[in-house]
Amino acid sequence: MGFEWGIIIFRTVMTYFFIVLLFRLMGKREVGELSILDVVVFLMLAEMAVTSIEDPDSNLFKTLIPMTVLLVIQKAIAWFSLKNSKFRHWFEGKPSVIISRGKLDEHVMKKQGYNFDDLMMQLRENGTKSIQDVEFAILETSGKLSIFEKSADENPISPDGFVVPLIIDGSIQHKSLENINKSENWLKEKLKSRGYTSISAISFCSLDNKDEWFIDLKNEMK
Repeated sequence: MGFEWGIIIFRTVMTYFFIVLLFRLMGKREVGELSILDVVVFLMLAEMAVTSIEDPDSNLFKTLIPMTVLLVIQKAIAWFSLKNSKFRHWFEGKPSVIISRGKLDEHVMKKQGYNFDDLMMQLRENGTKSIQDVEFAILETSGKLSIFEKSADENPISPDGFVVPLIIDGSIQHKSLENINKSENWLKEKLKSRGYTSISAISFCSLDNKDEWFIDLKNEMK
């Protein structure tokens, strides 16, 4: 009996440290920022861990192997998501604009299964007194509501928020350009005037509501 308890304790400790290692390798994410994919992976890991601990006669490595496979899947999906925006949007979803320029979009709320009780609760959590104080409210893929309150000196340029991503990993975000009524040629001219001639060399480029640009080149630290 004592030997069996020793095995259970040993397997528990081994599984614990192995899962901690996996989480470290997967990357740092706050609990409130977990995507659906993260939740699925964590639930599967938890189920495998419980099965491994409850059955001392099973082969421990047969449990650690599928856990490692989950890590590989997670890293592969993260890589594809970084390289391909269409894959990222299909797999992880896209943020949804619940309030745009002070106007509620009930169609988007219905599509996301998001009701007024959810909205009011998250507004209260943000310290926002009323819907009428909100200029933009964006439901992130994690379920968190990003809220931008109205301000007299604000002049937002995009219904997708106050910062518009124009280039991600060398790819022009045509949807963002459409949202601000600009063309690809306009973007190239703006970049050229700032000394950037190669779109593919840009890791990330954004424009905010005050017409301030942020441009980051790929691997510029190397």
